[in-house]
Amino acid sequence: MRELVGFACDQCKRKNYTSTKNRKKTTEKLSLKKFCAACRTHTTHREVKV
Repeated sequence: MRELVGFACDQCKRKNYTSTKNRKKTTEKLSLKKFCAACRTHTTHREVKV
């Protein structure tokens, strides 16, 4: 079953994005480079609870 996860900016800690993932197949936390509107730059976003 796919679960809803959120992505928070590493610098300002704001939750900017959401996505889904299969927790049985992907057990480790995801880390993506996305644009943060608060920081106004591309930063690393890590998986957090929604």
